[in-house]
Amino acid sequence: MPVKIAPSILSADFGRLAEEVRAIGSADYVHVDVMDGHFVPNLTIGPVVIEWVKKATQLPLDVHLMIEDAERWVAAYAKAGADLIGVHVEACPHLHRTLAQIKDLGKKPCVVLNPHTPASAIEVILPDVAQVLVMSVNPGFGGQSFIRSSLDKIRQLRRMIDERGLSVDIEVDGGIKTDNIAEVAAAGADVFVSGSGVFATNDYAATIAELRKRGTAARG
Repeated sequence: MPVKIAPSILSADFGRLAEEVRAIGSADYVHVDVMDGHFVPNLTIGPVVIEWVKKATQLPLDVHLMIEDAERWVAAYAKAGADLIGVHVEACPHLHRTLAQIKDLGKKPCVVLNPHTPASAIEVILPDVAQVLVMSVNPGFGGQSFIRSSLDKIRQLRRMIDERGLSVDIEVDGGIKTDNIAEVAAAGADVFVSGSGVFATNDYAATIAELRKRGTAARG
């Protein structure tokens, strides 16, 4: 199975966002980072912008909520056009309830782990999610370097998912580029978020194709 590529529009040119989104049409998802300035030290976009992104693409929107009180906002992001909605285990005291809420809205529930959070923190809710997002940088800013200890976490999650016979994707976000995607894919990841790794290149389609090629080859 080919790996999936999800360019993060956090690194796009927001002055021409619709054009940028259309230019990554060969990807598998559009990854949208939502930050509230509280859970992470940055402030980005809200549901209104997501509505416009949805109009510019046929790709599913992979919306990553780096926000406090996520349960108060999932309905608004679902209505705006999110297809997958990711919430942080660190920000959701009633995680099972929030994931069930996302599913009840007809969206794919995803759970997100910060670099310091062990894979074991989500073991009991793995059957309730479509995807696990491993943060391989500290969330809040684009353009950071990949944290190598994330590889062990990805391997642990791969074993946990496979041993239970679950259909759950492992997504990785942070520092993913053409020169390291093979190693991360070999560890067991399925979906790769890349911001500057795509948007800082001259040919988005060629970069997406190369990421997919290298990642898929490493998965065997």
